[in-house]
Amino acid sequence: MGSFILRQSGQFLVTLLGVALLIFFLLRVLPGDIVAVKLMGDGITVSPEVLAAERARLGLDASIWVQLWNWITGLFTLNLGTSLWTERPVVQEIAERLPLTLELAVMSTVLGVIIALPLGIAAALTRGTLIDQGIRVSTVAGLSIPGFWLGLLVQTFLLSVFGWLPPVSSTSWASDPMGRFSQLIFPALVVGWRMSAMLSRMLRSSMLEVLQEDYIRTARAKGARPRAVIVHHAARNALLPTVTLVGLEFAFLLGGLTITEQVFSLNGVGRLLVQAVTQNDFMLIQGLVMLFAVTFILVNFFVEMLYAVLDPRIRVQR
Repeated sequence: MGSFILRQSGQFLVTLLGVALLIFFLLRVLPGDIVAVKLMGDGITVSPEVLAAERARLGLDASIWVQLWNWITGLFTLNLGTSLWTERPVVQEIAERLPLTLELAVMSTVLGVIIALPLGIAAALTRGTLIDQGIRVSTVAGLSIPGFWLGLLVQTFLLSVFGWLPPVSSTSWASDPMGRFSQLIFPALVVGWRMSAMLSRMLRSSMLEVLQEDYIRTARAKGARPRAVIVHHAARNALLPTVTLVGLEFAFLLGGLTITEQVFSLNGVGRLLVQAVTQNDFMLIQGLVMLFAVTFILVNFFVEMLYAVLDPRIRVQR
């Protein structure tokens, strides 16, 4: 197990370095000048000397190799540079927005898993029946309905029926737990429903495949209780591909909640990325993209560890 973790850690570091280099060079070749956008955004005429002085103050006049060295070395000290627009540390900008997005992603994932597990297993065990057909129709609806449209429908329903909308102002769990919960629960339900549709379809397919395996028939022939066969033998192995999908979806949510945050007026990381792209703030963009990349890599790492727990054969094979 120790060598397995060591190999995964080595792959993590190599991938992280490759992502850091790719992000840095891709953002440097994109068109646009943030200094010109910042100083001349309102149609103000600025002399080339002023533009050059501002670039020097922001450190943009240094060679690309110096900037690359500062970027790579800063990663090891969590110094992602300074926002070129607000001139605040990138880490501080992200830290203010990350908790809300992280809470929303966790809540959406939990709701999605809670809804998907019984639906996926029930659909597999009742294959071809009306229950199976109903679950499949609901999952198709969950995948086909756009999240932003569903979010607007939810808000319209809350406003027309209850005369109430989720609070827009930011609250905390410590000061106002019910306010924070009411702010997050409805966007979490919107995102979680779509996730549950994907997970339940994946789980249904995996369960149907596992139920045809020889060891399932052997367990039943030995007289094992049906519940034990489903829970201890079939469901555990069927969860392997579902676990991968849960991990990938959770990692995607940290950077993919932009539309949901816009619809529900949530000031999260996704909204911050849109602002950074609009303002051409590449220091903030590369910090956010690096956060998303690290999240994907870490989630993939923990999914590999969970694979080894669910199926010990993986540790032996690797």
